[in-house]
Amino acid sequence: MRIGELAAAAQIPPETIRYYERRGLLAPPARSANGYRTYDRHALQHLRFVRAAQAAGLTLTEIGSVIELRDAGTTPCSHVETLLVDKLAEVRERRRQLAALEDELVELIERSTTLDSSDCRPDDICHILQSDRHRDTSAAGRPDSVGRSM
Repeated sequence: MRIGELAAAAQIPPETIRYYERRGLLAPPARSANGYRTYDRHALQHLRFVRAAQAAGLTLTEIGSVIELRDAGTTPCSHVETLLVDKLAEVRERRRQLAALEDELVELIERSTTLDSSDCRPDDICHILQSDRHRDTSAAGRPDSVGRSM
């Protein structure tokens, strides 16, 4: 099948297939006499595997390591299990960080209802975020950069 047919069957854009080829996630296809890529059913299986692995939270680099093991003749299931255990730990840590951020946001919103904007110091931009109490709270171990970019 050609790239358009494979893309339709896998429900992904042809550009993604080309990208996966460049990343080594999909074997280079055979070429027809006129230079078109020609894929077999294994390509569709690989694409479905990549999508399932992404849905489980694996990165393309991690997926590549799984495919490399399989291509080397090794069953990668124990490696996949390790990756999934690590992902679960990351998700749990992220949830903990998000819960701490949620607590901080609730506290800031509650405090904002009691503050008077006319009390803002000249060197403050907004005293809700720049209050001494907020700075002390952040310094006490709450994540100051969870989900935020600098």
